[in-house]
Order: sequence, then structure tokens, then C-alpha cells
Amino acid sequence: MIHIVFETANIDALSKAFELDENLKGNIIEIKDDYAVGSVIDIYDEYGYQQRRDWWKELLQHSPYEEQLTIVDDKLTVHHLLKILDDNVEETVWIWMGQNQHDVCGYYWLMSQLKNYQGRIQVLYLNNLPFINEKGNIFYPTHLSEIQPKEFLKAKKLARQITLSEFELDPDEWKKLCNENAIVRILEGGKKIVGKEESFYDKDVQSAVTAEFQKLTKVFHTMFSKIKIPTGDVFLVWRIKKLIEEGKIEMQGDWEKGWKEVEIKLAAVAE
Repeated sequence: MIHIVFETANIDALSKAFELDENLKGNIIEIKDDYAVGSVIDIYDEYGYQQRRDWWKELLQHSPYEEQLTIVDDKLTVHHLLKILDDNVEETVWIWMGQNQHDVCGYYWLMSQLKNYQGRIQVLYLNNLPFINEKGNIFYPTHLSEIQPKEFLKAKKLARQITLSEFELDPDEWKKLCNENAIVRILEGGKKIVGKEESFYDKDVQSAVTAEFQKLTKVFHTMFSKIKIPTGDVFLVWRIKKLIEEGKIEMQGDWEKGWKEVEIKLAAVAE
């Protein structure tokens, strides 16, 4: 059994569940890119793939994650996965999805390449399902990492085969999103992904920035406590830089010295 997740935090959560259920044990593979943002046009072709890597290279520059560009290679990950499936016809795959655009877009990108293995691919989608948190209260997780290890034993009962119909329709939906090539993609419910303009998060950014200079890290803390549709900090820094270029935000510090050295505030309104 091979488990596929879309966030590093999910690996630890799922691994802890293995200790409670031997039948769940298997190799865990992470799809690392965030297909909910950035260009996805011609994503399976060399040109589109390289265009996307160049975009991420720009965004990751001077970030704490700059080295990740060299370790994120989902194409190679899938290549190895397909080889395993070809070499072992008894092998099955479980794709785990939380109710968020990051996981769902990752699912679309991945399953579009797995049609030849229909019947061997299971999906577990925690779509608006109640679980019990550490305090014993019912909640609706949006990410796998929010679930207690023992709750994965309940979650595994949700596993079902991706149907032949889904293998026909879902890739068409993903192809439509790729051709639309919006820079931001959000989840509107179920598996419905909707494209948005690249400035989609600008209001969230500006609402977290004050009239006085603050450390970028403090702005992030404020932003992530309020943001309704979370996205990655790397993408948000890219938008902050755009807002600085547009004169809507002022900064002091040096990006080349890292995010911790940067302070930002709202630009003064001209009278």
C-alpha cells in the first residue's frame, strides 16, 4: 500500500496512525508543489513545467525555503510511482485529501496521470466530515494534520476507488483550469476549484499591515490568524513585493538579508 499526501505535516500525522493500525502501514509519498497558485498552463509539457519552476525560483529567492526548488520534483516522484505500479500489479495507492484547495489541486494534477491504473487507486477525501479533536469536541478539519492519530482509523473507512467516470471527468476539469491559467485557485466546495486573479489575497495582506512599521513575521502572525482561505507565505511575500512596487506598502530593510530583516507598513495617503 502506498499513501499519497500533499503536505509535509500530513506525513507525521499519518505515520502516528500506523502505530495504531498495522493494516494502514505503507510507504508515504508527498506531492510537494502547491498547484493552487502559479501558472499551470501546459503543466505536463517541458515548457510549461520549466515556466512554473522559473516562477517559483523568483518567489523563493531570499526566502527561508530557497533550497526547496532543488528538492521539489513531482514529475520524478510520479515517474517512480508509476514504475512501482508497473513492477507490482498487486500494489495499490491511497490518495489522502483534506478539504482545501492545495490538496484538491494536487489531486487533480496527480490523478490525471493515473488513469491506466484504474481499480488500484483509492481516494480518501475528508469533505465536510466531523471528527473529534483533542478536547473531545466535534470539528470539521480542513487538513489531515489536524486529525488525531486514532481518528485516522475512522477516516480509513472512507477509502473508495476513483471511478472510471471520475477518471474521465476530473482530468477534463483540471485541463479547463490549466487552460484558464488563473494565478490563484480556491476551493468552493466538493471538488470545485475556481480561478481568481493574482491580487486575490491583497486585501488580506493590507488588512494585516498597519500604519507603523512592523516586522514581516509579525504581519504574518496577524494575517494567518484572520485569513479565511489560507495560502503559503511565499506567495504572500510575492504579493507584498508587488504592493510595494505599486506604492501601497512601504518597506525598510533588505530582502537579500532575509525576511527577518524586513519591516513593512501601509503607505502614507497623499493629501
